[in-house]
Amino acid sequence: MKRAEVNPSADRGLSAGARHPSLSLRNRIAFYYTVTTALLMALVFAVILFSINRIIYLHFDQDLRHEASETMQNARLSGKFFSEMEGFAEPDSGTVRSSGNKEAIERLNSDSGFIQLVNRKGRVFARSQNLDNHTLEFNTGYSGVRFYNGAVGIEQVRAIQVPLINKKGETDAWLVVAVPTGNIIRIFLDLKNIMLASFPVIILFLFILTRAIAGRSIRPVEEVIATAETLTQENFGQRIPLPGKQDELYRLSVTINALLDRLQEAFEREKHFTADASHELRTPLAVLKGTLEVLIRKPRVVDHYEEKIRYCLYELHRMSRLVDQLLILARYEQGSVTLHIAPMEFSSALESVLSRMEPLALEKRISFLREKQADGMVSADPAMLDMILENILSNAIKFSPAGSSIDIDVVCQSGLLVCTITDHGPGIPQEKLLRVFDRFYRADESRSSGTGGFGLGLSIVRKLSDLQHIGVSATSREHEGSTFRLVFQQR
Repeated sequence: MKRAEVNPSADRGLSAGARHPSLSLRNRIAFYYTVTTALLMALVFAVILFSINRIIYLHFDQDLRHEASETMQNARLSGKFFSEMEGFAEPDSGTVRSSGNKEAIERLNSDSGFIQLVNRKGRVFARSQNLDNHTLEFNTGYSGVRFYNGAVGIEQVRAIQVPLINKKGETDAWLVVAVPTGNIIRIFLDLKNIMLASFPVIILFLFILTRAIAGRSIRPVEEVIATAETLTQENFGQRIPLPGKQDELYRLSVTINALLDRLQEAFEREKHFTADASHELRTPLAVLKGTLEVLIRKPRVVDHYEEKIRYCLYELHRMSRLVDQLLILARYEQGSVTLHIAPMEFSSALESVLSRMEPLALEKRISFLREKQADGMVSADPAMLDMILENILSNAIKFSPAGSSIDIDVVCQSGLLVCTITDHGPGIPQEKLLRVFDRFYRADESRSSGTGGFGLGLSIVRKLSDLQHIGVSATSREHEGSTFRLVFQQR
């Protein structure tokens, strides 16, 4: 048995796709929105907590400054106080040498906070009674005013340390004042914990809610996908249901429906083109096959062989012209037609085509009447212009009755050169006039079948004219004839 070949790159692609599945649109929307909102919420929470924390301590620090200032004034902790400070007994010694000093120490008592004095050696020599045996934290190595957090026993406090300067400008002692933070800090910490605990819950709930909203919002997109997946050749006319609100999704649905309309039109056009081309080719092939089969059944006279061979050659010539015209249209559709635009005299190009078409016109005793013969320079591809004029004149000859005329007028007006070619044939009904430039279209099938046309000549005229920016139009009145009009920009 032959071993099945394995494509390593395909396996790697499949495994990579399996390892890294892409998120759906609704999940991506929900994820990006949630991440953005989470960052914004985190920033807002941080700003709120920072602001509250700053405001709380700002109020505490203002109260501490006021308390320290009031304490210094009440206890006279300046000037005379420093001269009395030598008589202060250390609180640890349990003795006080001066009644005046005792009164000064008692004046340190405060109902709103804790107060203590620290000498230059770092010893506490006075403190308020509500401190009991506790000591407020201090730092004698810090020379300026300092705010900090501390504790008295189990109670949290906010403290200020103020240097006491003597007359010599030296720091003799430090005043430390502290106030309990009480429930305010606990409330702040509780708020902080609540925010931190609720943050992931809010984000999770937000993701679920956003995903649901995104799913509802992109429901029209899912309908687009569902409709596109069910489109086949049999139900190509199905369209996407339009949302109730005329928003971006509504515009998307309208745009896709318009695209489907164009695709269906192109599909139908190509289907008809294929069917018509097959029919046009099948008919001469069937004639050729039948004629040749009849010829080989039994011997014929030479004249009969010559007649049938000429007939076969005529059908082959028709097939060749059809194939050439189909190739021209195919090259135009593919954009592979090469233009060779050059300035040229229109009258010369018209004369050249008329001389070639004159033998065909003489077979039906048709004459070319030329009353208005202006001349001018135009920009065009010579070969393509010949083909445009030849197809229009050929079409006019086909549908003109024997012994009639074809009127050809060339005029110049407002910088334009206008050529009109008018026949006196049966004309084209108004409801069919707009389709005369469509491929394989015949205004009258029964009449066209006798002329040997395929319904491609005017289609080629339209394509080549558009390619060179030449205006082409048709007007007609039934039983009176048709007029084809070419408009050129003059050089």
